[in-house]
Amino acid sequence: LDSDYLFTITREVVNSGASPIAVAPYGLVSRTGTPALLGFYLLHEGFIGAVDERLIEEDYDDVSDEQAIVHSSGTSWMGITDKYWLAALIPSSDTNTSRMVAGNRGVLELYQVDTVGQLVTVGAGERNESVVRLYAGAKEVALLDAYAEAHDVQLFDRAVDFGWFYFITKPIFQFLSTIQSKVGNFGVSILILTVIVKLLFLPLVYKSYKSMARLRELQPEMEKLRERAGDDKKRMQKGMMELYRKNKVNPVSGCLPMLVQIPVFFALYKVLFVTIEMRHSPFFGWIQDLSAPDPAGILVGFGWIPWDVPAILTIVNLGIWPLIFGATMFLQQRVMPQPTDPLQKRIFGFFPYVFTLLLGGFPAGLVIYWSWNNTLTIIQQLAIQKINSRQRRAK
Repeated sequence: LDSDYLFTITREVVNSGASPIAVAPYGLVSRTGTPALLGFYLLHEGFIGAVDERLIEEDYDDVSDEQAIVHSSGTSWMGITDKYWLAALIPSSDTNTSRMVAGNRGVLELYQVDTVGQLVTVGAGERNESVVRLYAGAKEVALLDAYAEAHDVQLFDRAVDFGWFYFITKPIFQFLSTIQSKVGNFGVSILILTVIVKLLFLPLVYKSYKSMARLRELQPEMEKLRERAGDDKKRMQKGMMELYRKNKVNPVSGCLPMLVQIPVFFALYKVLFVTIEMRHSPFFGWIQDLSAPDPAGILVGFGWIPWDVPAILTIVNLGIWPLIFGATMFLQQRVMPQPTDPLQKRIFGFFPYVFTLLLGGFPAGLVIYWSWNNTLTIIQQLAIQKINSRQRRAK
């Protein structure tokens, strides 16, 4: 047993009889009773493993005694996972049969994964050894990566539910961990990540600003088109498209900077939600857990009133950081180019209020990221406006 709860078990069979015997290495992990699940769509809890370089995930209710899931070979590891914890068998060879099966143990449910290796004949007076490993511990990414490399365990890091955006989510986590090892604070790592993301998308943002500015210049021509088209929507759309084509502008370009950042936003949410490294990781002041919502809500006097807020009021118990987010989003809309469509402008006007309520229950680290992102956008937009103003005066 090592210090991180990886068991290495060497099993020896000695045939002291006069005839050969056939034996096969076997191991199992079982759980008695159905655990209380968090029930989040973005989080897998239940059976998990890697077979033929494919990640296998099955919910508890997807497996039964009558419909056991069997893999005839190619199992690299197989286990049962919670949000932060894993119990997994790691056979020494992938030439084994593994199963995910459910049944009953008394009045409780029984869930089990097991592996059986190939039959080995042990002759009279001979002995045979086999090795199996069992990991029973926290799903720490660096630790799982180290075990995967040391023992050739395929996809072992995927026990952490990085999701469909794995190719973005894990690099973001690794970046945050690297910065945290230097500065000692995951919250500061998130702030630095935000700056880098803003710099990467700066060319797109500048192009979007130029396009939106051009759309504003075309506003008088758009009004003339509306007057001529009247109630003929088809004619109106055709005229608008021709106007956009002629002047080489994209009416949806203003949304592009936000759209391309959505995968980053989602990946950061996954990092905060599923990695044990973020659990109870503090920022500054009252934020002592970046993976949990801001505890300093309005209904508890921003932390001064010891009161358990009823679940029905949770959505309006906005913390300080969600309120900061709402304020920065409101200011951001004031400095950004306004939509030319009146209806679109009214809809966008509701966004700060809607998103403030929505993000109130999200992890504090995510709200800090978005608030800082809004602040940088405001600074960036004011700088772009100043540069363009100088360029126009120079002309």
